[in-house]
Amino acid sequence: MPQNTGRIACLDGPKNVELKEFEVPSPEPGAIVTEVVRANVCGSEIHIWSGGHPHITDGPLGHEGLFRVLELGDGVSTDHAGRPVEEGDLIVPAYFATCESCVRCGQGEFRLCEHAYDHWSQSADVHPHFHGTFASHYYVYPDQFFYKVPSGLDEGPVASANCALSQVLCGLDAVEVGWDDTVVVQGAGGLGLAAVAAARERGARTIVIDGVEARLELAERFGADHVVDMRRVDTVDRRAERVRELTDGDGADVGVEVAGVPDAFSEGIELLREGGRYLEMGNVVPGHTTEFDPARMTRKSIDVESAMRYDPWYLRTAIEFLETAGDEYPFEDLFDSDFPLAEAEEAIRRSDERDVGRASIVPER
Repeated sequence: MPQNTGRIACLDGPKNVELKEFEVPSPEPGAIVTEVVRANVCGSEIHIWSGGHPHITDGPLGHEGLFRVLELGDGVSTDHAGRPVEEGDLIVPAYFATCESCVRCGQGEFRLCEHAYDHWSQSADVHPHFHGTFASHYYVYPDQFFYKVPSGLDEGPVASANCALSQVLCGLDAVEVGWDDTVVVQGAGGLGLAAVAAARERGARTIVIDGVEARLELAERFGADHVVDMRRVDTVDRRAERVRELTDGDGADVGVEVAGVPDAFSEGIELLREGGRYLEMGNVVPGHTTEFDPARMTRKSIDVESAMRYDPWYLRTAIEFLETAGDEYPFEDLFDSDFPLAEAEEAIRRSDERDVGRASIVPER
C-alpha cells in the first residue's frame, strides 16, 4: 500500500465487509488526520454487521479507537481540555459530533446533538473518506471533542474509553450512584464491567447478573460483591428473591441494564426497592419488545433514566479514571484477540459468536 493511501473496512450489505483504499487527506482548519493505533469491536459493530441496526446498513465500520496524530489542521494546538497537542501524540476523540448550534446543543443537551452521526454515517466514498475506526487512518472533524492520552495507559482500555466507560460514567451520574448504594448490574460485558468499576469507586456495592461463566468470573475479578448466575437462578422471581436476600430483604437501590435484552428491562423493575432508580442503556436497537406491567413500576415509585451517548467531556473523565484507578481493575484482560485490518470481518464474526472476549483491529504498519 503506497504511503499516501490508506484503507478502511466498509459494510456492503449484511455480513459482507470490504476494504476500500483512498488517498489520505490533509486536514481542514480545526481538523486532525491520524493513524489508527487500535480499534476495538463493540456490540454496535455486531448489530450493524448483522443487519440489525435501524439506520446504518452500509458504510465505514468502527467507532472506538486510539489514534496517533499525523497532521494538525490550522488552529489546532490543544485538545478540549486545553492541553498542548502535537504530531505524534496519542488522542481519543468522541465518536460522535457536537455541533454546539442545534436546538439540543443550545439547551445544553450535547449528547443529543442533532448532527451527532453526520460524519460517521457518511459513505467512505465521500471525502475525507476515513469516517470509521476500522481503518489505517481516521479523520477527526472540527466538531468532535478529543483528548490527549497520557503515556503509560494500556491501549485496549483507552481505545474503548470513548464508548463503554464514558457512557457508564455519564449514566451513573444520571441516577446519582453514591456511597453505600447497592447497584444491580444486568449484564457483564464491557459496559457491565465498567459499571462495576465505576460504582465501586463511588463507594457502592455491586451485584452482577449474567449467564456466561467467563463473564461472571471477570465480574468477580472487577470486584463485584456478588454474582448471580442466570443458569442456576433461572427465573425472574428467583433472581428478584436472591437480590432481596443480598440486600436485607429490601432490593437494590439502583439497577443498570447493559445486557441489551428487552426482557432485562421488565425484570429490572423487580430487582429494585421501593423508590429505586433504574438506568436503561443496553437496549438501543428498536423493534424488539418485552411484556411489561407499568403498574409494577408506578406502585414502587421507580425513577427510570435512559442514556444514549454522553456529554462529550465525560471522555476526559474516562481517561482520567483509567489513569488514576485503571490499575485497580483488570481492564486489559478484556482485550484478548488482535486482528489485522484485512481480517476485520473475522474479528466481528468471532465476536458475534463469543469465540473471543473483546477483539481489536490493529492495522499493519
